[in-house]
Amino acid sequence: MRRARFLAPARREYIHEVEFYSEVGTGVGIRFAAAVEEATVRALAFPQAGSPVEANTRKVFLKGFPFALVYRPEPTGILIVALAHFSRGSGYWVSRAR
Repeated sequence: MRRARFLAPARREYIHEVEFYSEVGTGVGIRFAAAVEEATVRALAFPQAGSPVEANTRKVFLKGFPFALVYRPEPTGILIVALAHFSRGSGYWVSRAR
Protein backbone atom coordinates (compact mmCIF):
# COMPACT_ATOMS: atom_id res chain seq x y z
CA MET A 1 0.00 0.00 0.00
CA ARG A 2 1.33 3.42 -0.97
CA ARG A 3 1.50 6.02 1.75
CA ALA A 4 2.39 9.66 2.29
CA ARG A 5 4.96 10.72 4.86
CA PHE A 6 5.56 14.32 5.98
CA LEU A 7 9.00 15.65 6.82
CA ALA A 8 8.79 17.36 10.23
CA PRO A 9 9.06 20.93 8.80
CA ALA A 10 6.29 20.17 6.29
CA ARG A 11 4.10 18.76 9.09
CA ARG A 12 4.66 21.98 11.07
CA GLU A 13 3.68 24.05 8.01
CA TYR A 14 0.51 21.99 7.65
CA ILE A 15 -0.47 22.38 11.33
CA HIS A 16 0.29 26.10 11.28
CA GLU A 17 -1.90 26.69 8.23
CA VAL A 18 -4.79 24.59 9.55
CA GLU A 19 -4.70 26.67 12.74
CA PHE A 20 -4.47 29.92 10.76
CA TYR A 21 -7.37 29.07 8.46
CA SER A 22 -9.44 27.83 11.40
CA GLU A 23 -9.27 31.35 12.80
CA VAL A 24 -10.16 32.94 9.45
CA GLY A 25 -13.69 31.59 9.49
CA THR A 26 -15.92 28.70 10.39
CA GLY A 27 -14.98 25.62 8.41
CA VAL A 28 -12.09 27.21 6.51
CA GLY A 29 -9.47 25.16 8.38
CA ILE A 30 -11.43 22.01 7.58
CA ARG A 31 -11.61 22.99 3.91
CA PHE A 32 -7.86 23.62 3.90
CA ALA A 33 -7.16 20.21 5.47
CA ALA A 34 -9.44 18.60 2.86
CA ALA A 35 -7.56 20.39 0.05
CA VAL A 36 -4.25 19.03 1.39
CA GLU A 37 -5.76 15.55 1.61
CA GLU A 38 -7.08 15.76 -1.95
CA ALA A 39 -3.69 16.94 -3.29
CA THR A 40 -1.97 14.14 -1.37
CA VAL A 41 -4.33 11.53 -2.84
CA ARG A 42 -3.63 12.87 -6.36
CA ALA A 43 0.13 12.74 -5.75
CA LEU A 44 -0.09 9.19 -4.40
CA ALA A 45 -2.23 7.99 -7.30
CA PHE A 46 -0.09 9.64 -9.99
CA PRO A 47 3.31 10.44 -8.43
CA GLN A 48 4.96 11.39 -11.72
CA ALA A 49 2.12 13.71 -12.78
CA GLY A 50 3.12 16.62 -10.53
CA SER A 51 5.18 19.40 -12.07
CA PRO A 52 8.91 18.71 -11.65
CA VAL A 53 10.81 21.11 -9.39
CA GLU A 54 14.22 21.11 -7.73
CA ALA A 55 16.01 18.25 -5.96
CA ASN A 56 14.02 15.41 -7.58
CA THR A 57 10.74 16.74 -6.24
CA ARG A 58 7.38 17.46 -7.81
CA LYS A 59 4.48 19.69 -6.86
CA VAL A 60 0.72 19.70 -7.10
CA PHE A 61 -1.44 22.71 -6.36
CA LEU A 62 -4.09 22.81 -3.67
CA LYS A 63 -7.55 23.59 -4.98
CA GLY A 64 -8.90 26.84 -3.55
CA PHE A 65 -5.77 27.84 -1.60
CA PRO A 66 -2.50 29.51 -2.65
CA PHE A 67 -0.29 26.54 -1.82
CA ALA A 68 1.64 23.77 -3.51
CA LEU A 69 2.27 20.37 -1.99
CA VAL A 70 5.93 19.64 -2.73
CA TYR A 71 6.81 15.95 -2.63
CA ARG A 72 9.32 13.38 -3.71
CA PRO A 73 8.09 10.09 -5.18
CA GLU A 74 9.45 7.04 -3.34
CA PRO A 75 9.02 3.31 -3.94
CA THR A 76 6.52 3.06 -1.08
CA GLY A 77 4.62 6.30 -1.75
CA ILE A 78 5.54 9.97 -1.44
CA LEU A 79 7.58 12.08 0.95
CA ILE A 80 5.98 15.49 1.51
CA VAL A 81 8.80 18.01 1.69
CA ALA A 82 6.84 21.27 1.98
CA LEU A 83 3.44 22.87 1.98
CA ALA A 84 4.63 25.96 0.15
CA HIS A 85 2.62 29.19 0.08
CA PHE A 86 2.84 31.01 -3.24
CA SER A 87 4.15 34.17 -1.53
CA ARG A 88 7.17 32.44 0.04
CA GLY A 89 10.44 32.54 -1.82
CA SER A 90 10.62 29.66 -4.24
CA GLY A 91 12.97 26.92 -3.20
CA TYR A 92 13.13 27.80 0.51
CA TRP A 93 12.52 24.09 1.17
CA VAL A 94 15.19 22.68 -1.22
CA SER A 95 17.65 21.85 1.58
CA ARG A 96 14.98 19.58 3.12
CA ALA A 97 14.84 17.46 -0.02
CA ARG A 98 18.54 16.69 -0.11
